[in-house]
Amino acid sequence: MTQALRHDAMRARNLALVLAAVGARESVTRAALAEMTGLTKTTVSKLVGDLIEGGLVVETGAVRDGERGRPGVEIRISGQHVAALGLEVNVDYLAVCVVDLARTVRLRRTQAVDNRAAPPVDVIARLGDLASAVVDEAVENGLRVVGGVLAVPGPVDMTSGVVHNAPNLGWRDVPLASLLRFPFPVRVENEANLAALGELWFGSGLPDFLHVSGEIGIGAGLVVRGRLFRGAHGFAGELGHVVVSPDGPPCRCGGRGCLEQYAGQDALLTAARAAASVRPAPVPPAAAPGNPPGGMPPREDAGKAGETDKSRETGTSGKTGASWETRTSEETGTSGEPREPSSSPEMLLPAQQGVAWVLSRLQEGDADARAACERAAWALGVALSSAVNLVDPDAIVLGGIYAPLFPWIGHMVADTLKDRLGQMRGAVPPVVVSRLGAEAAALGAAGQVIEQVMADPAALLHT
Repeated sequence: MTQALRHDAMRARNLALVLAAVGARESVTRAALAEMTGLTKTTVSKLVGDLIEGGLVVETGAVRDGERGRPGVEIRISGQHVAALGLEVNVDYLAVCVVDLARTVRLRRTQAVDNRAAPPVDVIARLGDLASAVVDEAVENGLRVVGGVLAVPGPVDMTSGVVHNAPNLGWRDVPLASLLRFPFPVRVENEANLAALGELWFGSGLPDFLHVSGEIGIGAGLVVRGRLFRGAHGFAGELGHVVVSPDGPPCRCGGRGCLEQYAGQDALLTAARAAASVRPAPVPPAAAPGNPPGGMPPREDAGKAGETDKSRETGTSGKTGASWETRTSEETGTSGEPREPSSSPEMLLPAQQGVAWVLSRLQEGDADARAACERAAWALGVALSSAVNLVDPDAIVLGGIYAPLFPWIGHMVADTLKDRLGQMRGAVPPVVVSRLGAEAAALGAAGQVIEQVMADPAALLHT
């Protein structure tokens, strides 16, 4: 290795060290950075100058470090120049967000569209149009989008960007990365994994937890000591295809009785509307330990989709591809400060407003809607009891559609876990609500780009 290469490697390492130290505090002086990193003040000053020139940090004003000496100048992460793009393809919507380096959500846009069985090239073309409009607006606001990550609801080969099987989309062995056309690097990642990272970086910040993403499909992401656990091949977390009942209804994955057939978005809406149409006897207030509410087996038709009024599910008056206006960080409450949990439909993306119908019924005290939710929650608790036995998480975070439904399902999930695990362990992991709801995956996608910039700022400064 030549002297120049060694110098470049050392500079890259030191840039990352200084940027990480700045990011660890709200603001810090050069003198404090030298003390924190062990580098000389001269070296720190040169590195900080490079980071300022690259738009990664900014000087904010003079402060006095101590009793003597000249005042120092505070340095902090800059949110005015560098930004990341988070993308998501889900079954019934597309989502795009732009997050700056200070982790403030600057732009967000979603589009309700039925992507089931749609050709991947068409889906990506629609996503590209949506993303291009958002990126153009970000550029107009003075931001430079340096990279992106795309979240998809299925296992992804991290090396090739191939989606092996996304059953709810009808995709199999799709080389998705090769379809992406952006002027900056964009990687493909599993939606549930990114939702867990979104919760870690923008939500609760818990270091050890299992995050459950409730959509039409159900995925899970496991965070251990602040790091995502992917499994040997990157396919860990397919909670939606854990079997709840071996003799249950067929699933799109090829199995039977999977959790998605009882607790997925389509299953929940179908069960609630079917219950409302036939008006069965009220569910008893207590269920036998380990059994679904009322002692009833889960509905075998709960996973059948396509029998409901689609306009009520999407909130688009029967139209697909309807887009919503961009919402800024001030409107959404995600400008670095996590939003408080809520049972309001506002925690749902526009494409998920069908669940708002269930919420309105629940808030009116409707027994049928409550029974449908408790059946779904029981099934979720059964699947999670297996997950807890396998991976022993410190907490369980319910996100996606489960966030606004939490006041009506949280207790049943927790009770089912206690009934099935109470004799095996002294304490059952607490079940808590995500602060991000359906927005977690897109935020986690953008967050991955930010983490990459923080880990290797030299790569960005060279471009």
